[in-house]
Amino acid sequence: MAVQLLRWPLLGSLVGVLAGVSSAVFLISLEWVTEQSAKTDWLLYLLPVGGLVIGLAYHYGGGRSSEGNSLIIDEIHDPKAWVPRRMAPMVLIGTLSTHLLGGSAGREGTAVQMSGSLTDGASRILRLNPDDRRVMLIASIAGGFGAVFGVPLAGAVFALEVQSAKRVFGAALVASLTASVVGNIVVHQLGVHHSLLPQLGHVGFSGVLIPKVMVAAMAFGIAGAGFIHLTHSVKHAFERMVRWAPARPVIGGFMVIALTLAVGDRTYNGLSLDLIDTSLHGGPVPTWGFALKLVFTALTLGSGFVGGEVTPLFVIGATLGVTLAGVLGAPVSLFAALGFVAVFAGAANAPIACTIMGLELFGPGAVVYFALACGGSYIFSTHHSIYAMERDNAAEQPSWLARAINLTSPSQRTRAKP
Repeated sequence: MAVQLLRWPLLGSLVGVLAGVSSAVFLISLEWVTEQSAKTDWLLYLLPVGGLVIGLAYHYGGGRSSEGNSLIIDEIHDPKAWVPRRMAPMVLIGTLSTHLLGGSAGREGTAVQMSGSLTDGASRILRLNPDDRRVMLIASIAGGFGAVFGVPLAGAVFALEVQSAKRVFGAALVASLTASVVGNIVVHQLGVHHSLLPQLGHVGFSGVLIPKVMVAAMAFGIAGAGFIHLTHSVKHAFERMVRWAPARPVIGGFMVIALTLAVGDRTYNGLSLDLIDTSLHGGPVPTWGFALKLVFTALTLGSGFVGGEVTPLFVIGATLGVTLAGVLGAPVSLFAALGFVAVFAGAANAPIACTIMGLELFGPGAVVYFALACGGSYIFSTHHSIYAMERDNAAEQPSWLARAINLTSPSQRTRAKP
């Protein structure tokens, strides 16, 4: 009995250690390559060369690794084969190369894929059954997300929210929370410290502010859906026009270089963390900065470079929040923080996790407004998701949240499984 009670806390802790160690290695390496990229301008002109190497590696040696986060979610829903061991080193090297050479990408996808690959390797060694393996993969998402962003509670909820796991929900909840907390602790113990974001003071109930937040939520949802649409449009255009896959990031690299030269600086290359910092402190950012970051990232990822989507979505949201605050006459720092979490909430179909993330990152002072912004963004994003598995199965399996609040269409409700 005691063994059964400790089973998932212990296995969740194992996942957390794997997620924490791999995330720490990644974040330390990412900090170094970001510094090198910032002080070595000519590296940008090697982006097409890096694209060719990444394209060749994934085309001839990547196998299912090229499916990225969607592979992890796919295996949770419908287990078919082990997540490739090579996914972890390939996504690590590919993402670091993208950032070193000036591509616009994020980091969450890399952390989750590394965690998922290592965790599935552990499940194979432990000879876990399919349901237990699913729980481990769910926990790996929580561990990777919680560790890389320093949001353990949001990481656990995020892992449960982006996919459906009713049959193993209880075990998944325990394992995910344990993995996310342990992963975050391990990252800190290994010397990685997340940026401290400005805390919001108490924002009282306001009949004037609430309508402005809802207008902003609509814009945040549209921005999230727009990011998904543009990224996939770029990807499909490259697939249609460039038959040989390794050539796609080469061409994409030249296009990112051209776009950078047209803009005149490197603001939108890499993570663009300075834009987040400026936005959250109420400073001025370019009015259309959110759109430029969206285009840079869609072009980078859509053409075949490797990296995550979440940090760019944070940047898009924070800068859009500043722009909307100016238009609506609203508090700049508050709207930047709302956009930070709400654009991602709409793009990932994860309003609950993102509300909790707002609480963890910015304090409890504006939690009601985080909930309004994230919920509204989710509604106005039209339920598109950056995770392909969820998007492809949306007709047959609308998310549990959509069913709960009755937002699916009548035809979807008819098709939905009980």
